[in-house]
Amino acid sequence: MVTTVLQTDLNLPNRRQGKVRDLYDVELTNRGAALLIVATDRISAFDVVLASGLPGKGRVLTQISKFWFEFFADIVDHHLISTDPADVPGLSDSERAMLQDRMMLCRRTEVIPVECIARGYLTGSGFKEYLQTGSVCGIKLAENIVNSDRLTNPIFTPSTKAEVGDHDENISFEQGVSVVGQGTMEWLRSKTLDLYSRASEYALSKGIILADTKFEFGVLEDSSEPILVDEIFTPDSSRFWPADDWEPGREQSSFDKQIVRNYLETVVSEGTWDKKPPGPVLPAQVVEGTMQRYLEAYELLTGESLDLSK
Repeated sequence: MVTTVLQTDLNLPNRRQGKVRDLYDVELTNRGAALLIVATDRISAFDVVLASGLPGKGRVLTQISKFWFEFFADIVDHHLISTDPADVPGLSDSERAMLQDRMMLCRRTEVIPVECIARGYLTGSGFKEYLQTGSVCGIKLAENIVNSDRLTNPIFTPSTKAEVGDHDENISFEQGVSVVGQGTMEWLRSKTLDLYSRASEYALSKGIILADTKFEFGVLEDSSEPILVDEIFTPDSSRFWPADDWEPGREQSSFDKQIVRNYLETVVSEGTWDKKPPGPVLPAQVVEGTMQRYLEAYELLTGESLDLSK
């Protein structure tokens, strides 16, 4: 039986709750202030946290992020200190057992208020914007691009980071400059596209198209160059498609939560949900199908299996 963790209540200060993560402040003897990020099994879609979760989802996402942080360790500095619950002071044995595989102990940063998105293929909100304007985030694209088309070159399409329940807003590069400055935006664009290109090349070698992705950067008190924070290249932050099934002009099968989105669209079309809280309960087949795809992505990327029953 796989345990589902929808909520945490650890005996640690300053608990905050995002859509799927719970955050706590931690004081480390040798490092000082740190941040504990717990990936719960909550799932959100259309900016709404759903009533039911995906058992073990937080563990899979954390282990995928851990893989990528280690993969890029020589390319970009990051916030991850440890994924071992034993390194978190002040917890009980039962709390440490609950946190196994689903926590990241991290350096604390000031998060840069621009979400960094790279697109190598055009779909989702980017494709909708293209159909209306011929552009995405102010970037003019070629004519006659169809859904899920591969772009000639990946593009950087930033957005503002929204509060829980609000929508992220796509912005142009110039709008980003007005928020964080020219130099920072140029650095973010360069690093985002470099990481995306490297990750998509690796993923393709494993049979996965990394269609697009989003991540965040933060700044440490004692450093001016940003470091990578939050999660990276997971099925929650990226679109993963089977390379052998890719066909431009239609929606793609995927390794992410597209199964959930598709189900919810049918609920909306039936008039039983209006994309506002509270979110509906997911049927068992949607939960099982989504988790199967998450685990398959993990196994393809890492070459290892993850037993969620332990």
